Amino acid sequence: MKVAVLDFGKTNSKLFVFGQDGRILDERRTKPDWIRKDGLSVLDEMALHDWALNAVDEAVDGHGIEGLMVSGHGCTFALVDGTALTHPILDYEQEPPAEIATRIDRRIPDFAETFSPRLPLGFNYARHMMWLKEVAPGAFEAARAILGYPQYWSWRFGGRAVSEMSYLGCHSHLWAPRKRDFSSLVDAEGWRGQMPAFARAGAVIGERRFGKSGRPVSIHNGVHDSNAALHAYRRQELGPLTVVSTGTWVIILNPDCPLDALDRDRDMLVNVDVDGGPVPTIRFMGGREFATISGNWQGTIAPAAIERAIDAGIIALPTFAPGGPMPGRTGEIVGRVSDAEERAAVALLYVALMVDLSLDLIRSRGTVIVDGGLNAGGLLAGLLAALRPGQSFMQGATLEGSATGAAALAFESVGREFAADTPEPVRATNFKGLAGYRDGWRALIAGRGIAASAGGAQ
Repeated sequence: MKVAVLDFGKTNSKLFVFGQDGRILDERRTKPDWIRKDGLSVLDEMALHDWALNAVDEAVDGHGIEGLMVSGHGCTFALVDGTALTHPILDYEQEPPAEIATRIDRRIPDFAETFSPRLPLGFNYARHMMWLKEVAPGAFEAARAILGYPQYWSWRFGGRAVSEMSYLGCHSHLWAPRKRDFSSLVDAEGWRGQMPAFARAGAVIGERRFGKSGRPVSIHNGVHDSNAALHAYRRQELGPLTVVSTGTWVIILNPDCPLDALDRDRDMLVNVDVDGGPVPTIRFMGGREFATISGNWQGTIAPAAIERAIDAGIIALPTFAPGGPMPGRTGEIVGRVSDAEERAAVALLYVALMVDLSLDLIRSRGTVIVDGGLNAGGLLAGLLAALRPGQSFMQGATLEGSATGAAALAFESVGREFAADTPEPVRATNFKGLAGYRDGWRALIAGRGIAASAGGAQ
């Protein structure tokens, strides 16, 4: 059996073909377009659909896939009637007008109920739902279903409309983790009747014929991408672990962190795993910040460039994107960068230091698995292992933990084995002066009035 996974990220969208041995047999990549329409930034859904449909057709004709699975980034919803969207899909990176934000923010449930901190833009996607309800009420009136982003694509490609816990529970304000039910906001806004019945991530929810051969392909219910990465490693029974999933966002998930350690003011929250269990999480927009600091560096970074940045004491201070554990601060680079690669080295050191701090805040003690695109070449994992010698570090055998976990869910749902590679141990990358560099970074943060250690619940 072979399965295709459409992995829809905010910055990059991909299709992977997986065999039962866990190997990636083929892949395609594109970038979603976010366009202006009626004064809003929205997804060019048709362009992304056409790319995805062509990629799936090619996967059917070239590999004979039998299943189609979706992994999707958070913070995004879709309103659909029986056949189509009733409004374009909103870009979560836009703030509602101030007068609307004031009204909708009064209605947001307390952190103690949803474990969703109050975040800017559409990082809590119920906030964007309330905004859209004010400016385009007809879109809600016409909608038969409110879908999470991966559930939209599973439905779009031939599945039925369903709800799924890992996505609803992703800092949306729509879910109450302790009750394992919708939050009070859903009933207050009258949305419960538009929330479809639940299906587990990976469950078969439809079938469609693809490709020149018209081969029937099972459509599987999609999953939140970082929770898919968590599932990829938990299913391997590796013991207590923290997963650092990197991409546009760096999402750090520690199921063993006490809920009362979560600080709503530091982008700490409860995610929900594919079976509805609470997963304490901290996050920051690390991929976006790396791109901003580095000037969109795309190449490898030589260890010598890291050493030069440390020796020169060039430090990036938070933050370069909204949200994260130190919000409300304007990012800056202290020191003079000599060339583009050294700037990229400073950016990677910044990400490593932010992850190191986040691991403290999320009470990580056991094994840490580093996954995703920011760990290309293993340099990020090596830096973290050097910064935290008291913990064991591993890295994914591929950079595609989210897609691998999504594939595993699809195979498991039909009773098929899926033998993904186990993560690899990481050796600390020894850089002279790294510990002092970290101490200097934390001292500068403290000097700007930002706590650099774990706090209690807020």
